[in-house]
Amino acid sequence: MRGSVVKVATVIFGLGLAVMPMLAHHSVEGQYATDKAVTIQGVVTKVVWGNPHARLWVDVDGAVSSWEVELPPPNALKIRNVKMDFVKEGEQVTVTFWRAKDGSRLGHALTLTAPAGRFIDFDQCMRSRQCL
Repeated sequence: MRGSVVKVATVIFGLGLAVMPMLAHHSVEGQYATDKAVTIQGVVTKVVWGNPHARLWVDVDGAVSSWEVELPPPNALKIRNVKMDFVKEGEQVTVTFWRAKDGSRLGHALTLTAPAGRFIDFDQCMRSRQCL
């Protein structure tokens, strides 16, 4: 009897571990309002090139609370020739994104314009093999 309980518990635990990665992933349409794009201009205060997505934070008009903007995964950007220094802290940028449905200051990047006319259309970039 005790052996059966241990086997059942092990199977349930294993299934739980198998499902965890699926729960962690989100759909863009599920998290972001894809029917309306927002455009902001501001100064990049932080850039993180980490998984599952690269991210940057932008202060608009010296705001205390930055906008957090989700970019594509770093590896996807890297293979499309976007380097980590494409945008740097302290640079003035214009970002167009879909805002999070929960009303937080989080967005899913659509385009980014950095100094000297550097521009990325992330949707086009991810569909092709070249971003710049």
